[in-house]
Amino acid sequence: MTANASPCSPLIGVLALQGAYDAHVRTLTALGAAPRLVRLPPDLDGLDGLVLPGGESTTMLRFLDRNRFFDVLQTYVLSTPTFGTCAGAILLATHVEAPTQRSLAALDITVQRNAYGRQIDSSILIAPTALPGPPLEMVFIRAPRISRTGPSVETLATRDGFPTLVRSGHILAATFHPELSADPRVHQLFLALVRANRPAANRPGIATA
Repeated sequence: MTANASPCSPLIGVLALQGAYDAHVRTLTALGAAPRLVRLPPDLDGLDGLVLPGGESTTMLRFLDRNRFFDVLQTYVLSTPTFGTCAGAILLATHVEAPTQRSLAALDITVQRNAYGRQIDSSILIAPTALPGPPLEMVFIRAPRISRTGPSVETLATRDGFPTLVRSGHILAATFHPELSADPRVHQLFLALVRANRPAANRPGIATA
């Protein structure tokens, strides 16, 4: 258990096959969650939520092909609170374009890969969002673009009219990197979603019989 975690802290897995998973771990720890690196299917056991970090989605897919991890994860995210950032959002999408590739198909969006250019075209945008508080800093690195959202998907932030932060049921996705910002509100939103989806008997302040 991390220094800031308590027995009631949500246990959050962070997929650690490739990409910027360490930054998510630091942010979650600072917010009082208990992170666990996930590299194999058994690492999913007992988690309250899961983060799919940024990185290279095609490389992640190659790692997921081992040990039937892709099939396990595809079933897992359908029922467990999951937050995908950048490449993680690509993995969650029902449709991936430019070029097409398979995905977990858990979030009803269409995503265009690398829509905002190469890494040298990375940028930081500060813009109003649906989140409480001031405008949000959004760090884009080889970011995908969400070109379509299904009727169940709520848009919480945009860039040039395209969604950058979306939520549908127990799934949250961002095309930017909130773990690279000092603003913790996106991770706080995910942790609130996790707590809302925990069984009542496991929520802080709820006594078991």
